[in-house]
Amino acid sequence: MPATPAWPPKSAPRLFVEQELAGEANISVDGNQAHYLSRVMRVSHGDAVVLCDNVTGEWAARVTDAGKRNVSLEIVEQLRPREEVPDFWLCAALLKKDRFDLVLEKATELGVARIQPVITRRCVADKLNLDRARQIVTEAAEQCARTALPEIAEPMKLDALLKHWPEGRALFFADEEGGEPAAACFTGNPPPAALLIGPEGGFDQAERESIRKQEFSHAVTLGPRILRGETAAIAGISVWMSAIGDWNSKE
Repeated sequence: MPATPAWPPKSAPRLFVEQELAGEANISVDGNQAHYLSRVMRVSHGDAVVLCDNVTGEWAARVTDAGKRNVSLEIVEQLRPREEVPDFWLCAALLKKDRFDLVLEKATELGVARIQPVITRRCVADKLNLDRARQIVTEAAEQCARTALPEIAEPMKLDALLKHWPEGRALFFADEEGGEPAAACFTGNPPPAALLIGPEGGFDQAERESIRKQEFSHAVTLGPRILRGETAAIAGISVWMSAIGDWNSKE
């Protein structure tokens, strides 16, 4: 007797939706999401779609109507609750658009809770299209099967970030001039925490001194080589997740 195929299949498309989901509810999607389901994934009546709402978690849904401009779905069952997200922020200086897009995408895949864009003296950009940034992190979360979206904050100047830093949160400063080995420093300073990454060209000396004098800051090194901003962000998050984050979780 042949085995019953798994449902929903692993190939089922995934979407984050704005509506809070619940069992046996009916929802509809339109716009780009409807186009993606009907025109790209070519779903039809009865097909499975996996939905996330960033609140309750992940749900299996069944297509009840697949139109060109609107796709209707029936919620069938909850697959997973919303994931527990380590309380770790990425504070990343703005880079050129394509490079900062990569930072947004990979920080989402690696599991950060919040992304704080930072404006420094050597930044090549001082603005960020938040709607576009949220689209990038949403698509990244869908691709890597996250059930939670990182928060994206408005860009903030470095001096304001330091002035209004929340009490009790460690700030790891990736200093190209050296510091404590990152893994050891991360392990010795449990969450809540954040990682500060500089721009192309690095922080200037006044910024570096301002960061270092803060009681909550910890200068760390990410190795013997000078890393590009996007590489440093990816490497730093990876080390943190491995040393003290959720990479060692048994779940």
